[in-house]
Amino acid sequence: MTLSFKLSLFLFVLFILGDKSLSLTDYQIRKFCKNEKRESTCIRILQEKKSDLQKGNFIEIPVIPYKR
Repeated sequence: MTLSFKLSLFLFVLFILGDKSLSLTDYQIRKFCKNEKRESTCIRILQEKKSDLQKGNFIEIPVIPYKR
């Protein structure tokens, strides 16, 4: 009984929350690109990635290693 409850709860959460994707707001994009050398290019690229993410397309996310 508990296994079926946990499985149904997992599937419910997966279907409800799995469809939503979080992306940056326009204000956050402008704030992030403020210190870039080419601010307009940075804003354009991030807005294109935001629209791709909202459409459900895959985007490439660079991973920057942490340096102490």
